[in-house]
Amino acid sequence: MKSSFSRVGPLSRSVRLGLVQMSMTEDRDTNLRNALSMVSQAASRGAQIVCLPELFSVRYFPNAKRSRVDPERIPGPTSKRLSEAARKNRITLVGGSIYETDGRSTFNTCLTFDQDGEVLSKYRKVHIPQDEHYYEQDYFSSGDRYAVAKTRCGRVGTLVCFDQWYPEAARAERLMGAQMLFYPTAIGWLEGVEPTEGDWKRAWEAVQVGHAVANSVVVCAVNRVGREGGTTFWGGSFVCDQFGTVLFRAGDDPGVFTVECDLDLGKAVEAGWGFMRNRKARTYGALAR
Repeated sequence: MKSSFSRVGPLSRSVRLGLVQMSMTEDRDTNLRNALSMVSQAASRGAQIVCLPELFSVRYFPNAKRSRVDPERIPGPTSKRLSEAARKNRITLVGGSIYETDGRSTFNTCLTFDQDGEVLSKYRKVHIPQDEHYYEQDYFSSGDRYAVAKTRCGRVGTLVCFDQWYPEAARAERLMGAQMLFYPTAIGWLEGVEPTEGDWKRAWEAVQVGHAVANSVVVCAVNRVGREGGTTFWGGSFVCDQFGTVLFRAGDDPGVFTVECDLDLGKAVEAGWGFMRNRKARTYGALAR
C-alpha cells in the first residue's frame, strides 16, 4: 500500500516526510533489510525526512518479562547501517529506535542522521511504561534529557511511543526549537484486555494532535503493524499540521507513505493565537515537583 498527500500552497516552505509502517519477523537482519529498502522507497518518492517505527529491527520483546534479545552498542551494527542509508539516500533519517547498551544500563534509543550519515541527535526514551504486554521497565532505563536536531529541512524533535501521552515532553522540545515532532511507536490492541476507558486508538491520535496545536508544530507518529504475541499493532501512522488537521492517516497494512507539510503554518498559528508568547512560565513550578 502506498500513498502521497500534499496540502501546501505555492509560497509556503514545504518539507516532504516519509513514514515507514512495517511488520517485523523473528530475524533481525531481515527486519533491517526490509526497513532500509522502505527508507529507499520513501526517498525515491521525494521524502526529505524519513521515520522508522520503534524497535524496528526486532519483534516487540517487552511484551514478555523475560525475552532474550541482546542490546547493542551505539555505534554498532544497526546504527552503522542507518547511517549508510541516510548518506546513500541523501535524507534526514529518524532511525526508529534501537535497544542500546552503554555497558552499564540499557535504553530505548532514537538516533537522527543527516544526509551525510552523521548523527545529529541521540534521544533515550524518557517515559517508560510498565503494564500488561508492555513490560518496558524490565528492559529500559529512562533517559534524562530531550533532543532536537537542526536539519537542512527544519528543526526535528524526537520522542518515542509512551512519550506521546505527556504534554510536558512535547512542550520541552518545542521550547528547544522543534518545528516537527517525530514519535517512533509500537502500540496496539491487547489480547484479553478490554479497552473499558474508551477507544484507545482514538485517544492516542487525539493527544498527539493536541500537542501539535498547543505547540504550533507538525506531529508525525510512525507505528508498526501485525500480530506479535498477544498484541495486534494497529498501524494508523499519521501526520498532522500545526493546527491539528490530520494530513494523512495510514491503515493497518505495511506501507511507505509520503506527506508534504508547510512549516510556515506554524509561524502563522503562533502569530495569530500566541500560545507561546502568552505563556506564564512563572506559574508552572508545580510541573517540576
